[in-house]
Amino acid sequence: QVQLVESGGGLVQTGGSLRLSCAASGRTFSSIAMGWFRQAPGKEREFVGGRTWRTSSTYYADSVKGRFTISRDNTKNTLYLQMNSLKPEETAVYYCAASTKRYTPVRADEFDYWGQGTQVTVSS
Repeated sequence: QVQLVESGGGLVQTGGSLRLSCAASGRTFSSIAMGWFRQAPGKEREFVGGRTWRTSSTYYADSVKGRFTISRDNTKNTLYLQMNSLKPEETAVYYCAASTKRYTPVRADEFDYWGQGTQVTVSS
């Protein structure tokens, strides 16, 4: 079992930055893949980026490459999503997720555990 708790969401202006945190418990990062998703009202949950379980490499959706960065602090068992140059269309609830899949998961159904989400609102 993995428990995930996100924090760090809020209101930011266009072009601004936010850093989201995902505190994990129950299982170490070394044995699970982690990911970030977002869901805007009326839209499907969208993959933002992930970190593999074995190599700890990161990968991102094309829409956020170069602006978003995933990192982690093993001492705190916490995953981060640094978001820069935010756009109004990126307003959504952002979710942290964990997967036991031993490849590079990108679909929501490939993730086994989810946090409760944190709201990010980008004003124009």
